[in-house]
Amino acid sequence: MRFSAFFFDGACRAFHHRPTFSKLVVILAASGGGLVAYADSKSDHAIASSQVAPKKKVVVLGTGWAGTTFLKNLDSSLYDVQVVSPRNYFAFTPLLPSITCGTVEPCSIVEPIRKIIKKKGEIKFWEAECFKIDPTSKEVHCRADIGTNLDGNDEFLLNYDYLVIAIGAREVEDAQKIRRSVMDCFERASLPNLDEEERKRILHFVIVGGGPTGVEFAAELHDFVTEDLSKLYPMVRDLVKISVIQSGEHILTMFDKRVTEFAEEKFQRDGIEVKTGFKVVEVSDKNITMANKSTGKMSVPYGMAVWSTGIGTRPVIMDFMKQIGQANRRALATNEWLRIHECDGVYALGDCATISQRKIMEDISAIFKVADKDNSGTLTVKEIQGILDDICIRYPQVELYLKSKQISDIVDLIKDSKRDVEKESIELDIEEFKRALANVDSQVKNLPATAQVAAQQGNYLAKCFNKMKDCEEHPEGPLRITESGRHRFRPFRYKHFGQFAPLGGEQTAAQLPGDWISIGHSTQWLWYSVYASKQVSWRTRALVISDWTRRFIFGRDSSRI
Repeated sequence: MRFSAFFFDGACRAFHHRPTFSKLVVILAASGGGLVAYADSKSDHAIASSQVAPKKKVVVLGTGWAGTTFLKNLDSSLYDVQVVSPRNYFAFTPLLPSITCGTVEPCSIVEPIRKIIKKKGEIKFWEAECFKIDPTSKEVHCRADIGTNLDGNDEFLLNYDYLVIAIGAREVEDAQKIRRSVMDCFERASLPNLDEEERKRILHFVIVGGGPTGVEFAAELHDFVTEDLSKLYPMVRDLVKISVIQSGEHILTMFDKRVTEFAEEKFQRDGIEVKTGFKVVEVSDKNITMANKSTGKMSVPYGMAVWSTGIGTRPVIMDFMKQIGQANRRALATNEWLRIHECDGVYALGDCATISQRKIMEDISAIFKVADKDNSGTLTVKEIQGILDDICIRYPQVELYLKSKQISDIVDLIKDSKRDVEKESIELDIEEFKRALANVDSQVKNLPATAQVAAQQGNYLAKCFNKMKDCEEHPEGPLRITESGRHRFRPFRYKHFGQFAPLGGEQTAAQLPGDWISIGHSTQWLWYSVYASKQVSWRTRALVISDWTRRFIFGRDSSRI
């Protein structure tokens, strides 16, 4: 007992003199002569960790290419990340035209978003739709539409420090609606009480827009009709007509001329009507009215029309643009770092946004002042070269312009403007500097709304967020022309890896970097390989390949589901 009392006194002294001991329990087992002591303490490390600043809140709107790529590459341990989307999956949108005609099933190209972010740790996902963005209070208003809230209150608010707007425009549901509409047209045209003219109208499929999506859908629909539906609907197969209406002089204008010519010739052989130089001015229930400069207006009857001339703006984005003074735009304007100018901590990427590239002529006087180190009022070759790298990083149109003129660097461009002056002795005043760079901004171009662009933007922004703290202290971007210091990050730079244009009949056109053009059956197998490899998981990869195999063996599914 004396030993026990001695131990107890010592433990009490330890408790009073060691504040890290929050609990001390001493149990004496008198009968057995044993003693058990238990201490529950909070270490100094635990106390210090409780004083760490809370993580910044990042709210991501959308689970398309931009949003999902951002989440996959973001170091989620650095932030409190929340994702809001009315769709709880990621969809491989380049294969949506294949869904419209039963070549690929919808479930084969979607992957649950929770499965994708599962490996990223504490990322929260809310299946809801954002219907209002409040940049002043840094809140987003969301509404759940899954019908599981028993209290009836399906709206909630989320606060953010950083908001990433990545709301896409393409939906799997839209492709399914097109597929059902195609089958409805064939079933309606097969009814016994219709005359031939009405059947022709119902089976006239019009695609407005001759870009990659419109052309691919026209090709898919032609294959669907000739390979599958003609066998199931023999009475009406000769009445089917497919038309592509394009406002420009050619289809696939973003491709090389060789691809455009091949596509137009193939469509002509396949019996697909291509009407170029026509602009649609009116659409009614049964007629489409279009105008041409030479022939004027004309109306054609149709049974189904697919609009493929661009991407529409969602209501929440339109409302947000009105708030921030961008009401007259079709997409959110961001700077080269994907940040919205008028808002603090708000970024936009993917289909809902477009980069507003800064023009070099807007900053030409400031560039001259920064480069003129000795304040002499003129620039030497050495002074120009001292700022050359920063100019090329900040204004990518400079490199594009030099490439178009087959000039190696900006000094050679300036030398050309000075005629016979030797390169080393060049000196330019402000007016000569302006004249030398006057046409550079002609190379400023908007990026296309493609999955390739959205994925690269999501990857870029995630990398910026991952190193944001380090770049605050050690910025890695170009010189700030109109302010002091450097930008934290290098601006976003899109790298084009090529594009495909499936043309039907197991033939595809491809335009790859280095002006490499490939057209034909072999390119179709390249298309299969690339799209299979780009699937987000092995599950979707296996499903897509099995769908292609099923189509080869059994044909496309024509069920109206």
